[in-house]
Amino acid sequence: MDFAAARKVMVDSQVRVNDVTNRELHAAMGSVERERFVSPERAFSAYADVMPEVTAGRRLMLPRDMGKLLEGAEVQAGEKALVIAGPYAAAVLARMGLKVTVQDSDAEVFAVTGEALADYGVETVVAPLSKPHGEGYDVIVSEAAVPGRQDAWIASLAERGRLVVVERSGPAGKAVVYVKGKEGVSRRELFDAAPDLLSELVEQPAFAL
Repeated sequence: MDFAAARKVMVDSQVRVNDVTNRELHAAMGSVERERFVSPERAFSAYADVMPEVTAGRRLMLPRDMGKLLEGAEVQAGEKALVIAGPYAAAVLARMGLKVTVQDSDAEVFAVTGEALADYGVETVVAPLSKPHGEGYDVIVSEAAVPGRQDAWIASLAERGRLVVVERSGPAGKAVVYVKGKEGVSRRELFDAAPDLLSELVEQPAFAL
C-alpha cells in the first residue's frame, strides 16, 4: 500500500473539505505516518474514514474530527502540550513544533506506538487519566471522549491555556474548548463528534443500604 499517497488523499478528502484551514496542520497530518499508530494488522485502515484500533480499548480519532479539534486549539509552535489517550495527535502537534507529552493509563498503547512517538520527539507517560502528568500546559488534547468537564485537566493548564476535548454522555458528543483565564474558565462548543468514551473517567454508581 502506498501510505504517502493515502495520507494526501486523507488530508484532501477528509480534513480540508471539513473547514480545517490551518495549512501547518494540513502539512503535519500529511507527513506524520498514521499507520505507525495503529496495531500492525490494522495499518491498512489507518487512512480510511474510520477509527482504527491501536489496542483493545483504544482507537484513533477520525481524521476529520482530529483536524477540527486541533484547529480549535489554535496551537502555536513552542507551546507545551499534553495529549491524553491520543498518540497520533501527539505526533501531529510535535510535527507542528510543540513540546509534547502523551499520557495513557494503558502501557500497551505505547508498546504499539512508542517507537514512532520517540521518532517524533514525544515524551510518553503511563499514569491514570484522571491525574494529568505535570502542569503549566498551554494545550491539553484528547483523541477520546470524556463524560463531562474534567476539572483536574483544566487545573493543569497555564493561564490562557486551552483544553480541547469531546464531551459525550450519549450516542453523540460535542467537541468543546475550555480557556483558562485569571478569573475563571470559559467554554465554547465547536462541533459534533462521537469518539470512544474513556470509561475509566465515568463515575460508577454507588449503592447504599
